[in-house]
Amino acid sequence: MTVTRENDAPSWLVCGGCGKMVYGKRFARAGRVCPECGHHAPLTAAERLEALLDAGSSRPLELVVSGSDPLDFADTRPYAERLVDARTRTGLTEAVLCARGKIDGNPVVVAAMDFRFLGGSLGSAVGEAITGAGEIALAERTPLLLITASGGARMQEGVLSLMQMAKTSQALGQLDEAGILTVSLITDPTFGGVAASFATSTDLIIAEPGARLGFAGPRVIEQTIKQTLPDGFQTAEFLLEHGIVDMIRPRAALRAALGRVLAIATRRPDPVSARRESSADALITDPELLPERSAWECVRAARKLDRPTTLDYAALLLEDFHELHGDRMSEDCPALVAGLGRFEGRPIALIGTQKGHTGDELARRNYGMPSPAGYRKAARVMRLAAKLGLPVVTLIDTAGAYPGVEAEQRGQSVAISENLKLMAGLPVPVIAVVTGEGGSGGALALAFADQVLMCENAVYSVISAEGCAAILWKDPAAAPRAAESLRVDARSLLSQGVVDGVIPEPEGGAGADHVQVAAAMRAALAETLAKLVPLDQMNLVTRRRARFRAFGAEGAVLLDDLAGEPRTDNSEKAR
Repeated sequence: MTVTRENDAPSWLVCGGCGKMVYGKRFARAGRVCPECGHHAPLTAAERLEALLDAGSSRPLELVVSGSDPLDFADTRPYAERLVDARTRTGLTEAVLCARGKIDGNPVVVAAMDFRFLGGSLGSAVGEAITGAGEIALAERTPLLLITASGGARMQEGVLSLMQMAKTSQALGQLDEAGILTVSLITDPTFGGVAASFATSTDLIIAEPGARLGFAGPRVIEQTIKQTLPDGFQTAEFLLEHGIVDMIRPRAALRAALGRVLAIATRRPDPVSARRESSADALITDPELLPERSAWECVRAARKLDRPTTLDYAALLLEDFHELHGDRMSEDCPALVAGLGRFEGRPIALIGTQKGHTGDELARRNYGMPSPAGYRKAARVMRLAAKLGLPVVTLIDTAGAYPGVEAEQRGQSVAISENLKLMAGLPVPVIAVVTGEGGSGGALALAFADQVLMCENAVYSVISAEGCAAILWKDPAAAPRAAESLRVDARSLLSQGVVDGVIPEPEGGAGADHVQVAAAMRAALAETLAKLVPLDQMNLVTRRRARFRAFGAEGAVLLDDLAGEPRTDNSEKAR
């Protein structure tokens, strides 16, 4: 990807990252990325558009500016003089360039900021351009891509620059309401009012390696509160770990990544991914067709480390899977994976707990037990799926939600309850599959679905067998007896109507042949999606709520003295 013409490049230059001498033409060919250390040097707004948009597709949106100095401001120089100087040096009208274009054939409206123009500061004209680009995207129902590079709000325009934060955020909110994808590409640096408005209120936040993003810059923090900052503070890598950005992509991979995300999120069909015919017996729906097995045997089989994980299934079932990270609040929970991809050519959102196959991976993934950040990440991706009209598939293999002190401090119960309420009303098809352990509310927080499936050797329970034994039998060794009493196996759960179908596993269990069990899951998901996708939003939500409303309804009646007769619940009406 070449964005700087080789003939314009100096023979040699010093890398701003490692300080080494770099051959100019090699540097230009690499898109101004240092071949020694990977440092991403700044690009102009025009270079950004040239690098990302398909050749010949760019159609500039002209920005006409008048009344640029509302306060008649002057510091060491009049603001009007600074504007003239910036326009002369950069050839730009303001600190942003807007255009219509395409990325890998996908239409997009782009607003690219340019740090050379008064530090890419957010003034009235920049705010108007960003808002206008959003309004064009809204009118044309086209995704909006914002490329940020800014020091923050423009002080020379006073509080009017502050108002641009509200105006641009409002424009993005309208795109949310209309179900139109918004994406931020964070480049170095992005600070202040830009970071606290449109840069971080998009559906997806993608960052270049090393790009800095934050409300207050490190120097301001250190000088104001005298706080020592950690290494790598506010870099893309730091923010990925702390749940703020979805993904980091090197400059050479940005165009392809954006193209795939735009295609998935706009539900553009993939002609390459042929949809396979599902077999008639993809799911077992009759309990009598399942063998009678010891529940404890099923518990042990469900916990085997060789069983496929969510990431294994993503690799075997999906094309163009893009994992999204973070709860946009504090952290990225490694025990929960979420992202967008294509299943049989159809864009979907995939969310699932993630254990691992080794001791090290289990520890790193918190043994598949999500923190509150994990459930909030899941909720964020579910909302994105609802906005874009994408079906949601959840894969569940967890002993339960993480029960530690930190989880309680951060609202584990609230995070789970919010997910249940959210999933009850999601206006898109939702399929949940218990692939291993389905433990307690931590599993249910991902299983409030139109159809709940489970693998043949999976288990689903209100509590672990050991926990039940310790509480009721006062003896953890009574776990096998507790498992039998809880009826946690697939045959029992299918007969109770808790699950709607069972996915068969190969001889020796899912871990014996990942490809075979993935093929069975593919067929089951394809069959189930084919039934759910044609339903409208009202039918989906009404049926889902009726499904869960019915559990336990036959065993109790709430009398209403004012009505003089037993309540008739909505689940009976729905039937």
